[in-house]
Amino acid sequence: MPRYGYARVSTTDQDLTVQREALMRAGCTVIREEKVSGTSRQGREELRTLLEFLRPGDELVVTRVDRLARSIGDLQDIVRELRAKEVALVATEQPIDTSTAAGKAFLDMLGVFAEFETNLRRERQMEGIAKAKARGVYKGRKPVVDTDRVRALHRQGLGAVAIAREVGVSRSTVWRVISQSKISET
Repeated sequence: MPRYGYARVSTTDQDLTVQREALMRAGCTVIREEKVSGTSRQGREELRTLLEFLRPGDELVVTRVDRLARSIGDLQDIVRELRAKEVALVATEQPIDTSTAAGKAFLDMLGVFAEFETNLRRERQMEGIAKAKARGVYKGRKPVVDTDRVRALHRQGLGAVAIAREVGVSRSTVWRVISQSKISET
C-alpha cells in the first residue's frame, strides 16, 4: 500500500525537519511540504496536489491531524474526499487510521479539539486587543481608503471603476463607501 506524507507548519521561520523525519520513518515514498496556515485550505497548493494525486488503496500520512486541518469543517471535507477516493488517513503521533472504526472515531474527536483550540486562541487574541484598545495602545489597522475623497469623486459624477483607479482601491471598496454614505444620509 503506497504511503504519501504531508507536512505543514504555519510560518516560514518554523522547521519541517521533525515532521519530514517521522514521515520517512513511517515509510512514506513521497512527502509534500508547505509553510502556510492550516486554518483553511486556501493557498495550500501542496495539499491540493497530493489530494489530486492519491489513488484507491493509498494512505495519506501526517504526524498529527492539526497538520492537515485546523477546523473540523476542513478536516471533515478532507476526510470525505479521501474516503471517496478509498484512501486511508494515518497519523504517526495519534491513534488515527481511518481504515478502522476506532481510528475514525478518534479522528473526529481530535478534530473537534483542534477547532476548539483555534477558537480559544482567537478569543484570547480578541480579549488582548480589547484591553489594548481600552488602554489606548492599540489603534487597529490604518484605513485603506480615504472615504471623504471617494464620496467627493462620486458627487462629481465619477463611476466606481474610475474612483477605484483614482484612489487605488477595489471597486467593491468604493461601492461599500458609497452605500454606507447613502445609509448615513437617510
